[in-house]
Amino acid sequence: MPEEPVQPVQPDLATLHPPYGLVLRAGDLTLRPLAEADLPEYTTLIRRPIFEDPHSAHVFPWYRAEPETRVRESLRFQWRLRSGLGPEQWTLPFGVWADGRLIGCQDVSAERFAQRCTVTSGSWLTLDMHGRGYGRLMRQAMLVFAFDHLGAVRAESSAVLGNDRSTGVSRACGYVDNGTQLSSVPGSDELEQRFLVTPETFRRPDVPVEVEGLTAALRELLGA
Repeated sequence: MPEEPVQPVQPDLATLHPPYGLVLRAGDLTLRPLAEADLPEYTTLIRRPIFEDPHSAHVFPWYRAEPETRVRESLRFQWRLRSGLGPEQWTLPFGVWADGRLIGCQDVSAERFAQRCTVTSGSWLTLDMHGRGYGRLMRQAMLVFAFDHLGAVRAESSAVLGNDRSTGVSRACGYVDNGTQLSSVPGSDELEQRFLVTPETFRRPDVPVEVEGLTAALRELLGA
């Protein structure tokens, strides 16, 4: 009898798209870039309340849209990030899970990282997860990844003036004031406080941060 043809081994998605293999663990939290299989849970999440006052000046412009529009545009945003990722410019959109439940997002971005060694970030949690220390820990986990594993020397962030919760998280992580700016976010013209943290000023978490899946292919993709 003729031998059965050998079927080629199909590569997994982490091989085809290296960010999918990246995982950060810190205490109760797991951070990993959102994959296609996570998007149904993600779209459910962004329908939920994030802000105590949905009419305050620091509400994200994208959150002001009706839920169906918010979902559609958020999916487009996630797909744009995948298609635009490369050494010149990249964003890793980490989902944040606590006890197996998606509770928010922590992004980290860079432009020409190989030359600038600088990252920027943004984050949010659903309203019911506020006040538990998760906002600080997920930012600290991202900073450990950026400083200790990618070799960043600066991390920048900003918050609309009056956003005391975000400002408090930044200061708790060791960020210092770095001037002000008019928001560059589409749909916003608010004045923002800028923040800067370096490895020297960084206030590290009380728990270890484990990083898995930072492969040579992923380093090359990020310019690290």
